[in-house]
Amino acid sequence: MKSLPQWLGDTFAYTCRDQSLFETALTHRSAGGAHNERLEFLGDAVLNGVTASLLYHTFTSASEGELSRYRATLVSGESLAALAGQYQIGERLKLGPGELKSGGYRRKSILADTLEAILGAIYLDSSYTEVAAVIERMFAERLHQLPQAAQLKDPKTQLQEALQSRSVAIPDYVVEAITGQPHEQHFRVSCKVPSLALQTRGEGPSRRAAEQAAAELLLVQLKSSWAKRRSDDSI
Repeated sequence: MKSLPQWLGDTFAYTCRDQSLFETALTHRSAGGAHNERLEFLGDAVLNGVTASLLYHTFTSASEGELSRYRATLVSGESLAALAGQYQIGERLKLGPGELKSGGYRRKSILADTLEAILGAIYLDSSYTEVAAVIERMFAERLHQLPQAAQLKDPKTQLQEALQSRSVAIPDYVVEAITGQPHEQHFRVSCKVPSLALQTRGEGPSRRAAEQAAAELLLVQLKSSWAKRRSDDSI
């Protein structure tokens, strides 16, 4: 395996000064001792600031809401986990025995958090200008592959707008179950539209993720129901 400085140079085109910062960035709290949560906090803030600036200057006619959707897409957990996988961050993670046995080095949330921690370490090790350059390189290709902003609305927003366009009350979301350990919870949420007698259930690693999954399923039901109604009306 490459040395840490060599890996940072090859992966991020970055030359580290204080290697200990990056050792901490690659250490999960389950390993005990100094871990990466504070660096993750810092990296998340830097990442959001840099991507906001990138989007502002790239999409000069986009509204605030459109820019927010673009940023949410670029820095989503899925997006960051995909990049972390591409950079083989999981192979360098320091995990506790429990996380190691449960496959924590593959868990998307851990990979995404670790990538943010590395960005936090780069910021502390150098400057805002240097970490911004790293982030710009990271997202250069994805930035120019973003779809139209209207296509980036999350399922909950799409569902709410679809219902409101027909003067139907917004859906009710109810948490039905929360399972798992505090650091690895799993949620089941129902989404109901009583006036249309429609209901779905979604699951995910967070309440938000479960709500989005349920909303996406209900959108499918809703479109199917409206399509059938239009077909019946035309007979």
